[in-house]
Amino acid sequence: MGESATDELLIQKIANRDSAALEQLYDRYERQIYSFVYRIVKDAMAAEEVVQELFIRVWNSAERLDTGEAAGKISSWMFTIARNLSVDWIRKQGRKPLEASEEGVLERVAAFKSTEQEVEHKMLGEQMQEALRELNEDQKQVVDLIYFKGYTQQEVSLNQDIPLGTVKSRVRLALKQLRKRFETTRKEGVWP
Repeated sequence: MGESATDELLIQKIANRDSAALEQLYDRYERQIYSFVYRIVKDAMAAEEVVQELFIRVWNSAERLDTGEAAGKISSWMFTIARNLSVDWIRKQGRKPLEASEEGVLERVAAFKSTEQEVEHKMLGEQMQEALRELNEDQKQVVDLIYFKGYTQQEVSLNQDIPLGTVKSRVRLALKQLRKRFETTRKEGVWP
């Protein structure tokens, strides 16, 4: 199956449980969908989770999608699911969609920032830096390249000569470790 396979053909192959087709669809859309989701949730770990959940749904729903009717609409369908998952994530956090992240709130009310808010924001940044330092070197490398330098997982795989599966595993493990760290920090009341 070449790079030129249409989205519809990939969905048909995914419906037949072709994991290579899912990987190709993932590689084709992951970066765009991640950027789209990140703009909504304003949280790197959450955006990664939403993207993963989206592709799980694509895998589980492909057989029910009528690709004849959906010609040219696969990407719209995926972005709609991504948007819905993003809004669901925001609601689960007990926030309204416009208040998806503290950073977004602080940007909207920049004129009214109090000293307390500025200190809290700085503490969150320091907490993130500390959490990132706890990752092993391989995890730090892929997190830095993907989340801070904007590379896709495929680009990291090619540029660093690391198998794509290994890149994905490192990202998944790093996000799991960071999530666990922040959940612990939140429970201890270090930050809201």
